[in-house]
Amino acid sequence: MGGFGPILLAQKSSKSERKVLVSVRPEYSEFLRQARIGGLVRLKATVSAEGKVSSVDIIGGNPILAESAVKAVMTWKYVPAAAQTVEEISISFTPR
Repeated sequence: MGGFGPILLAQKSSKSERKVLVSVRPEYSEFLRQARIGGLVRLKATVSAEGKVSSVDIIGGNPILAESAVKAVMTWKYVPAAAQTVEEISISFTPR
């Protein structure tokens, strides 16, 4: 069932221009997809200088979808930088 997963959009914020090295798609259960539960989840990820995500805050979106998005983003890896940064991420869950 390829191509029907969430769309990952790492937004470029004014605070940072860090690139994602490794991203994992959030789980999007067949039940939620069939129930046509979708939408945009907005997150703020704190990324260490080494490129590891240390925390994720939910800015907006469906709480059920946001939980899955947070779990996935916590596994992402970014390019190392001189200091910790905060990255804004938007993930779109589209039932089709």
